[in-house]
Amino acid sequence: MMVGSGAQLFEISATAEEEAYRHLHSALRLGRYRAGDRLIPEDIAAEIGMSRMPVREAFRRLAADGLVVIRPNRGCIVAGLTLDEIYETFEIRSVLEGLAVRLAMPHIDAEVIAELERLLDRMERAGISGSSDWVARHHEFHATIYGLSGRPKLMKQIAALHVAIEPYLRIWFDYVEKPLSAREEHSSLIEALRTGDAAFAETAMQKHILGTAPMLAEFASPDRR
Repeated sequence: MMVGSGAQLFEISATAEEEAYRHLHSALRLGRYRAGDRLIPEDIAAEIGMSRMPVREAFRRLAADGLVVIRPNRGCIVAGLTLDEIYETFEIRSVLEGLAVRLAMPHIDAEVIAELERLLDRMERAGISGSSDWVARHHEFHATIYGLSGRPKLMKQIAALHVAIEPYLRIWFDYVEKPLSAREEHSSLIEALRTGDAAFAETAMQKHILGTAPMLAEFASPDRR
């Protein structure tokens, strides 16, 4: 006897797929899986406590995000970035986040500036303590700015780029006591936002992002695929 209507069963399936997707999305961001690792649906399903089907559907969503690659006879493989792709990701980020800053400027007020300063303080405390929470606080700082752009598609694209690069940021953080110049660079961004000059703030964001790429690439292997 089938329990529940077709709509209810679909909703349960969709909920399981979302759970699997969020579980894997978080694991990939945190670097739990390394580039080139094969994701075994049976193992992941058992870990989460569900059937394989929602996990396989989650694989398809992650592939659309560019986080995994589904290959014939090899299954689902964690995607990686070559050195050139790391630079390209930062180049794209610089353009998109620069645009987001320009669009966000009408919404930047004293309250937003104060929140960014609080986030910067949290980022610095995480860096001093040696906590990898610095990466999360760094993302929160940037997300606060581009989230004010009012452009959902733009925000989604930027967020996807942050996810792709986050494992490499965590590797970078593991190799340094803390990003020593982070406080000064992000303080400069806040000052650029404080001016109210959209073009100046856009350029400041672009320079900030492009300046990070060489430092990160120094600690990222080009053979991580």
